[in-house]
Amino acid sequence: MKLIYQWMLAFFGVIMTTIVIVGIAFTQYSTKTAYNNTWDQLEGYASVIEREAFKQGSQATLSKQFIDDSQAILSQQRVSFNFFNAQNEMVYPAPNSNVSVKKKYWKYLKKGQVQRLSMSKDSQQFNNDQDQLVVFKPVFYNDKLIYVIGVGSSIKNVKSGLVTMRKNLLIAFLLSTIGGILLSYVLARYQIYRISRLRNATHLVAEGDFDVHIDNPGKDELDDLATDFNEMVHSLNESEAEIKRQEDRRRQFMADVAHEMRTPLTTVKGLLEGLAYDAIPEEMREKSISLMQNETNRLIRLVNENLDYEKIRTNQIKLNQQTFNAVEALQNIQEQLQKKAADAGDTIVLEAQEEVAIYADYDRFVQVMFNIMQNAIQFTNNGQITVTAEAGFHETILTVSDTGIGMTSEQVKNIWERYYKADPSRKNTKYGESGLGLAIVHQLVQLHHGTIEVQSEPDQGTTFILTFPDETVTTDAN
Repeated sequence: MKLIYQWMLAFFGVIMTTIVIVGIAFTQYSTKTAYNNTWDQLEGYASVIEREAFKQGSQATLSKQFIDDSQAILSQQRVSFNFFNAQNEMVYPAPNSNVSVKKKYWKYLKKGQVQRLSMSKDSQQFNNDQDQLVVFKPVFYNDKLIYVIGVGSSIKNVKSGLVTMRKNLLIAFLLSTIGGILLSYVLARYQIYRISRLRNATHLVAEGDFDVHIDNPGKDELDDLATDFNEMVHSLNESEAEIKRQEDRRRQFMADVAHEMRTPLTTVKGLLEGLAYDAIPEEMREKSISLMQNETNRLIRLVNENLDYEKIRTNQIKLNQQTFNAVEALQNIQEQLQKKAADAGDTIVLEAQEEVAIYADYDRFVQVMFNIMQNAIQFTNNGQITVTAEAGFHETILTVSDTGIGMTSEQVKNIWERYYKADPSRKNTKYGESGLGLAIVHQLVQLHHGTIEVQSEPDQGTTFILTFPDETVTTDAN
């Protein structure tokens, strides 16, 4: 069964159930009210007769003339009177000892309680030839029961009004049924329309359109679902853009790596051919072998950086953290990079006390600082790279500042991305050819539960600020 029919049945069921319950309740209430109103009216007649039918001089004497006149007036309304003496014998309209009030009602009458009854025409308690509503009212004189007044009215008087009311109610029910069907259809159609919007939008997303947006006022669960759908599409759109961006960078990386590998491979191939055919003089052989070693190391470095990044990214490495003097490690790195800095006309300055404790994996710490300082040399010519180290509050703070070309805010935002190069024109330099150095740095710092920030402006240089938490903080984090 289609959802629209299910919704219609649900709405129609609710509407009709409500109408039926209200109709039954209204019918019962109307019937009860009509009966009570009739009994109230009859009791009022009985009170008038009690007041007027008994002469003031002798309360035991009935004024038959008044009763006959009242009977004549009310007979058109099918109202009749009966009187019973203290012995429960009918004395009006004609004496009849065989007609009496049932004992179970008589005992209450003797106590002064008015009885309201619905009696059939076959009842011997009342002089009637049709179903009636009857009120028995006791009359006392000197605290003694002397008469019981019975006032009855044909139940047809009540039922005629109820029949008219029920006919009107039936018409209203039929009209409500038609209205309920129409209203159920409108409500179901509206809900199906909202679901169809989501379904159509889902099809568009499945076809690759991630620019879909569903407007919603946010009033119910379907609107909440639309909001979640919009957030999902937004996330998919961002993921698609990120995948495209990463794919573009991967392609650029492959092109860069292929280019970088081609140069050393061509060099090595040429030198090997020269050696094989004795085309290289004896005095140049040692230099040729040294050049092949350097180019081979360059190839190894390209491969290792990619393997290293994947291991770090997938948590396949285990840190061997310990406390050591960061200054000694920085001095060693300074010595290793001194020649590269000199080739670029740069100087490396280390500003720190003789001992600054740091809690980290020694090899990975060296890898991080080596990459950052080498990156500073790469983008600085005839400038200065300043390295500082100091103890903070439960952490060690290190900075690497250069006076190089700097970066724009967009470049700063992307430097941690894999394969990203802030200055693609420098892809042929001897250092940083893979575009993975800073991505590895970022991953390693995060593994140490540390932080790394970059401050840079074009032509104003760049500053890297790193923090490594001490042992207590790192232990709690783990």
